[in-house]
Amino acid sequence: MRWFIDFWVYCATLTGYIPSHTIRLFLYRHFYRIRIGKDSSIHWRAEFNQPSGISIGHNTIIGNDAFLDGRFPKKWSGNEIKIFRYIKEFLAPAERPLTIGNNVSIAGEVRIYTMEHDIDDSDFKERGANVIIDDYAVIGTRVIILPGVHIGKGAVVASGAVVTSDVEPYALVGGVPAKFIRHRNKDLHYTLKYRRLFQ
Repeated sequence: MRWFIDFWVYCATLTGYIPSHTIRLFLYRHFYRIRIGKDSSIHWRAEFNQPSGISIGHNTIIGNDAFLDGRFPKKWSGNEIKIFRYIKEFLAPAERPLTIGNNVSIAGEVRIYTMEHDIDDSDFKERGANVIIDDYAVIGTRVIILPGVHIGKGAVVASGAVVTSDVEPYALVGGVPAKFIRHRNKDLHYTLKYRRLFQ
């Protein structure tokens, strides 16, 4: 019953073109089941894989054209009817593999993945691991974050970086793959509240 999840993701993508934060957030929260905290915003043209597997904290900004992956490996029982399992995961996901904290700034065109194919598996099977982004992290434009990465509190990922391993708190990293550059100021107490009109 793959069509169910594909149609759901397609509708979520169309929602990203609605030029109103209020309407988009309402649909993301109540129809696509994304957990979104107070005063957070997702700018236009965001795309998702399994949106109900995503949790976003308070005062967090997701930039335009972001891709957020909330998938996790499916474990079917032998007598389970798949369409019922898809609906159950839509309404009440078993887990939220992508967790984004409070006051996180994610720039435009960022790609965050919780699943990938195992290139050494004879059946090219999918494998997954949770991605966690802690409070006050800053993710630059066009960053790619791969499955299993934990980005610590206050960490900064420079634009264009590919993050393949954990980033320690307050560290600035950059490059492909991302490497440590320096530490950031640890006295952080700002609150993010920024929305571009119509986006």
